[in-house]
Amino acid sequence: MAKNTFSKETYLHWYELMLLMRKFEERAGQLYGMQKIKGFCHLYIGQEAVVAGAMSVLKPEDNMITAYRDHAHAIAKGTPPKQVMAELFAKATGCSKGKGGSMHMFSAQHRFFGGYGIVGGQIPLGAGIAFAEKYNGTKNVTVCYMGDGAVRQGTFHETLNMAMTWKLPVIFIIENNDYAMGTSVERSSNVTDLYKLGEAFAMPSEPVDGMSVEAVHEAMDKAVVHARSGNGPYLLEIKTYRYKGHSMSDPAKYRTKEEVDEYKAKDPIEATLKVIRENKYATDLEIEEIEKRVKDVVDDAVKFAEESPYPDASELYKDVYAQSDYPYITD
Repeated sequence: MAKNTFSKETYLHWYELMLLMRKFEERAGQLYGMQKIKGFCHLYIGQEAVVAGAMSVLKPEDNMITAYRDHAHAIAKGTPPKQVMAELFAKATGCSKGKGGSMHMFSAQHRFFGGYGIVGGQIPLGAGIAFAEKYNGTKNVTVCYMGDGAVRQGTFHETLNMAMTWKLPVIFIIENNDYAMGTSVERSSNVTDLYKLGEAFAMPSEPVDGMSVEAVHEAMDKAVVHARSGNGPYLLEIKTYRYKGHSMSDPAKYRTKEEVDEYKAKDPIEATLKVIRENKYATDLEIEEIEKRVKDVVDDAVKFAEESPYPDASELYKDVYAQSDYPYITD
């Protein structure tokens, strides 16, 4: 595949979006070390191409749902970075009103439906959102992300079966970063090519190089056209890699430095920047302007989070139950 298949605008968009994800996560890691961010925190550093390549295919009205490594997904789907950072700080101005934290980002406005802390819990929910779209007769698709560890959950297989039976417009994406929480794919299953799990349900399934934003875009384009045309679900196993541990508390001693360096040599941000330079899509000054713009966005997000108030104690009693007009539900 030629590296210049895509337009200058696409490459510049990918570069800025991936750089924003990377710099946001790096700052989040620093702030966690300063105890400004507490609780669980799972960084996305290294996996940026998986989301960037999807966003250049999806429409704003399409839905996205994922697991708890969700900061980058929320930002890419349109949630303002300052609201994501404020949520990490547990502030009232966060996208989940400071009640969700790192693992429970949410923005109905931007069709981003979480952020889920239960491993595999988002998989049937993703199918449910897709069911609603089909029921309502829209052409919207739903992208449901999960990690390689989540495919060991029974709900994964149950959902794939139902999605195929009902021909739901959902794209299941396995972000296979090799280690789940710390156990390699090879040690947890006899099936190491995870895309083959979809074949048990006659679901179109294929592997994708997640370190190449171009490869992700092309695979997503095919999957989205398939689902949007009413042909049912699609499964993509996107092979990627996280440079950091599973969470901020994970020293990642189960892998070698050489292995990490091998993946860093294929870094998707650096690869995209190389294409930009080789094709003269931007001057050094223009690249510096992009980098400054990204830095300013992250700095503003931190400032916004620092200056925002914590939720009032009365918020404990709000958003616990949804209001309903059904007669059998009372206040």
